[in-house]
Amino acid sequence: MPSIAERRDAFHKLHEAGCFVMPNPWNVGTARYFQGLGFKALATTSSGFAHAQGCADGAVPRDPMLQHLREIVEATDLPVNADFEGGYADTPEGVAESIRLGVETGVAGLSIEDSTGDPAKPLYDFDLAVARVRAARAAIDKAGSKVVFTARTEGFICGRPDLDETIRRLKAFAELGADCLYPPGIKTREQITAVVKAVAPKPVNLLVSTSALTVAEIAAMGVRRISVGGTLARVAWTAVTQSARQIAETGKFDSFAGVMPNSELNALFRAERRR
Repeated sequence: MPSIAERRDAFHKLHEAGCFVMPNPWNVGTARYFQGLGFKALATTSSGFAHAQGCADGAVPRDPMLQHLREIVEATDLPVNADFEGGYADTPEGVAESIRLGVETGVAGLSIEDSTGDPAKPLYDFDLAVARVRAARAAIDKAGSKVVFTARTEGFICGRPDLDETIRRLKAFAELGADCLYPPGIKTREQITAVVKAVAPKPVNLLVSTSALTVAEIAAMGVRRISVGGTLARVAWTAVTQSARQIAETGKFDSFAGVMPNSELNALFRAERRR
């Protein structure tokens, strides 16, 4: 298995050119399965993990999330990017402490959001958002970890879909040393190309949750990194809830037709354990 340092170096190299897809596992099994498909890196999903624990997104405390990150890192040979939400703190000092703990899990990358969790004021004020990013960057540098730092601005998924403000924040985060910029929720070609141009040559992460664009089309717009957030977890939840509802409401088991056999899953995970 590659060392933590080797995985971090590999993750940095992925951001230098081209475009790669980083699927989001929510447990050890999905991490190992996605690795077997040939992806070059993985990313955790706060919502996918939270829902698997019976929690709403954002309701998992820091310590269980840190343990989850360790489990995913230990389960795979690939670089793992951590969905680290808002850094589990409001203050820059609190964010720096969380970053230190996040780096210690062995992740190759880590992201910090500028959302507050308060619907009445969904984004941190600009100056505080900048201070939080500055603190995160300093904490990574102090650790000497070479962790890829991704700075996110959440306006488009928090009810503040203002492209000018999104770009203003991303450019400020880039100037503070963010390695990658991430504005979840942008979808149109115009929005994507505007963000890519504004922060160039820094790489951009695009969240994909619909079938509107292909990897090739996204790459042609200059996006370096693609993630899917909790969408794969919701694909699984959709299948499970539809099947369970059918049983509960009709007494039928039609949804069981064509499911992957137990023997296939056993063979898959035996092979992954031997890697």
